[in-house]
Amino acid sequence: MAVWIQAQQLQGDALHQMQSLYGQHFPIEVRHYLSHWIEGQLWDAVDLENPQEEFKAKRLLDSLIQELQNKAEHQVGEDGFLLKIKLGHYASQLKSTYDRCPLELVRCIKHILYTEQRLVREATNSSSPVGGMMDSMSQKYQQINQAFEELRLMTQDTENDLRKLQHNQEYFIIQYQESLRIQAQLTSLATLPPADRQLREPALLNKRATVETWLTREANTLQKYRLDLAEKHQKTLQLLRKQQTIILDDELIQWKRRQQLAGNGGPPEGGLDILQSWCEKLAETIWQNRQQIRRAEHLRQQLPIPGPIEELLNELNSTITDIISALVTSTFIIEKQPPQVLKTQTKFAATVRLLVGGKLNVHMNPPQVKATIISEQQAKALLKNENTRNDSSGEILNNNCVMEYHQTTGTLSAHFRNMSLKRIKRSDRRGAESVTEEKFTILFESQFSVGGNELVFQVKTLSLPVVVIVHGSQDNNATATVLWDNAFAEPGRVPFLVPDKVLWPQLCDAINMKYKAEVQSNRGLSEENLVFLAQKAFSSSSNNPDDYRNMTMTWSQFNRESLPGRNFTFWQWFDGVMELTKKHLKPHWNDGAILGFVNKQQAQDMLMSKPNGTFLLRFSDSEIGGITIAWVAENPNKAGERMVWNLMPYTTKDFSIRSLADRISDLNHLLFLYPDRPKDEVFSKYYTPPLCKQPPLCTGCSLFHNLISQLRSLRNEQMFGSDSFLSCGRNDSMLDADGDFDLDDTMDVARHVEELLRRPVENQWGGQQS
Repeated sequence: MAVWIQAQQLQGDALHQMQSLYGQHFPIEVRHYLSHWIEGQLWDAVDLENPQEEFKAKRLLDSLIQELQNKAEHQVGEDGFLLKIKLGHYASQLKSTYDRCPLELVRCIKHILYTEQRLVREATNSSSPVGGMMDSMSQKYQQINQAFEELRLMTQDTENDLRKLQHNQEYFIIQYQESLRIQAQLTSLATLPPADRQLREPALLNKRATVETWLTREANTLQKYRLDLAEKHQKTLQLLRKQQTIILDDELIQWKRRQQLAGNGGPPEGGLDILQSWCEKLAETIWQNRQQIRRAEHLRQQLPIPGPIEELLNELNSTITDIISALVTSTFIIEKQPPQVLKTQTKFAATVRLLVGGKLNVHMNPPQVKATIISEQQAKALLKNENTRNDSSGEILNNNCVMEYHQTTGTLSAHFRNMSLKRIKRSDRRGAESVTEEKFTILFESQFSVGGNELVFQVKTLSLPVVVIVHGSQDNNATATVLWDNAFAEPGRVPFLVPDKVLWPQLCDAINMKYKAEVQSNRGLSEENLVFLAQKAFSSSSNNPDDYRNMTMTWSQFNRESLPGRNFTFWQWFDGVMELTKKHLKPHWNDGAILGFVNKQQAQDMLMSKPNGTFLLRFSDSEIGGITIAWVAENPNKAGERMVWNLMPYTTKDFSIRSLADRISDLNHLLFLYPDRPKDEVFSKYYTPPLCKQPPLCTGCSLFHNLISQLRSLRNEQMFGSDSFLSCGRNDSMLDADGDFDLDDTMDVARHVEELLRRPVENQWGGQQS
C-alpha cells in the first residue's frame, strides 16, 4: 500500500506530526496530488553531501514542476479551475524556492518520506492484534513519549502556579503600599490639633492593624506558594534528568555503538531524526523550566521574604544549568565518521551535527567547527580536562567549517568535504606495537552561545579511532586494528583501551559481519567455515564446534604472530580471502559454488567418494588471496587407482587476465561441481561469450594457431595426460612441492595469443598482408 494512503489514516499526535511536515517550503497539496510520482522517484540515489550530485537534484526538481503543471492543465470544471490556479502557483513557488538549491528539495522530500514511513510503522505496530503486544522498541518509544507528556503537563502546571504567584505578589505589593500610605497618614496626624488627631487616629490604627495582619498572613501564603513551586520544579527536574539519561546515555550511546559496528560492516546505525526530535523536546522543556525558575528568582528579588527559598532557587538554577549543559555538549555528535583507515595526502570527509541547534536558535549566529588530529595519549588527557590547548599530532588541511542550518529538516550541521591529512606526528611505540596499531582520533570542537549570550558552551567530540597509513600496503594491518577496536571496545572506556584477548565466538561474530559486508552477500560464514578458521587459528584438528566455544584468541594471535609454517598472520590470510572474493568471486560465492574454507585433506576425503571429474573450489592455505581447484581423476602412473589433484592457486593477478568461470570452462576434464552438479549448469551464465567469426588467418597467424593446439594438448597431458608425460620428468617443473599444477605459463599465453588471432589482421600487422 502506498505510504500516502496509510499516512492519511493516522490519528491523534501522529496525524499532527505528519501535518507539521508541510508548509510553504512544501505544500501538503503537492504531496497529495503527486503522491504516486513522489513515491516512485529514487530520492536516495542522490548523495546530499556531494555537490556534483546537484544536476540529479535539478532534474528531479524540473520533473516535479512539470508534473505539477501537467496536473494543473488537466483540471476542468469550476472546482478544477481553482485547483488549476493553486497547483500552478505551487509550481512557481517551488521553482522559486529550490531553483538555486535543488539539493534542499531532495533533502526535504527524503525527510518527509522517512518521517511518514516511521509514523505509519509505529501506528501499525501499536494497533497490531497480536495479543496487544508491542515489540520492545515500540514499547520503549511509548514510555519516552509518555514521559514527555508528563513533563509537558508538569511544566504547564508550574507555569500556572507561577502566574498565580505573580498575581498574588502584585496584589500583596499593592496592599503593602496601602500600609505605607496609612503609616504616612498616622505620621501626619502629629501636626494636627489634639482633638482632630483623637478623632481620626483610632480608625487609621484599626485599618493599619487589619492591613498588617493581612500582610503577615499573605506573606506566609506567598512563601508557601514559592516553596511549593520550588518543590514542583525539583520534581520536574528529577524527571527531566531521568528522561535525559534514557535518551543520552541509552538511546544516543546505542546509536553510537551501532555506528561503530557499522564500521565493521554491521547494519546502518539508522537516522537521527527520532533522536533529534527527543533532544529538541528536552531542550524546549528545559528552557521553559529555566525561564520559570528565573522568573521565580525575579519575583523573590522583587519582594524578599526571609526563608529557605533563596537557597532552593540557587540550587534549582544550578541544576537546570547542569542539565542543559549536559544536553548541549552530548548532542554535538559526528553524524558521518571520517574513514578509520586514513591515508596521508588523501581527501576525506566527515559531518558533525548539533541535535538541539535549531531549537536553541544556535543557527542565528552560525558557529564554526574546527577539526584536529590528536593521539591516544592526548585524547586521554582531554577527557581528564588536562590542558591540551593547541596540542595536535598532525596537520589537517581544510579543517574549519561553518555549521549550516537546513530549514526543511531542522538540522544544524557542518559538512567537512575536502579535508586532507598533510602530515602525521607519531609517538613512541610500546613493545611490539607497529605503526598500524597506533590509534589517533579527529577532535571536532566549537563554541557558541544560547539565550542571547546567557550561556556560552565549548563543545568537543572525538571520532572513532583512526589508524594513519602512508602507503596502501599498510591498509591490511590497519584494518585489523580498526576491526578489533570497533568490535570489542566498551562504552565509556579510557581512549582507546580494548581487551587483549576475546572469546572465539565473539571474534567469529566480528569477522562474519566484516565478511558479509565486504563481499556484499547475505551468505555469511557457516558453522563449518568457522570450525575451519578455528582449526587454522589454533592449529587444531578438532571438528567439534563446542571445543572452541570457551577458547580465547589474543590480539597477537590475530595479527602479530605468523601462522605455523607461514609468513603471514591469521588476519592477513582471512583478509586476502575477502579481497579475492569481493573482487572476483562474489557471484560464485553467492551461488554456493565455492566451498572455500576446506583444507587439502578434507578436500581429498570429500572427492574420493565421487565420480572422476568431480571438483571443488577451496581457498589456498599457502598463499594469501588464492583459490585452488581440487578434482578427482585416475592416477596415470597406476592403473585402476584414483587420486586428487590440486592446481596452483589462482590470485587476483590471474583473474584480471581470465575469469574463474572461463578457466573452469577451459579445463575439459572438470565435469561436476561437488557434490554432483554439472559444471556448465553452475558456471555457463558467467562464461565470456564467444567472439565474432574470425577473419582469414595469415601465414604467420597459422603458425600461432598451431602453437595454440599444441599448448592445449600439453594442458590435457599435464592434468590427465599420457604416461610418457608424467614419466618423462616434465611434471617436476609444472608441479609445486604438494603436487599442484601451475597452468599460467600455458593457458594464459595461449589465451593471449588466441585473442591476438581474433583481431583484424591489419590491426595486428600494421595493415601488411602476408
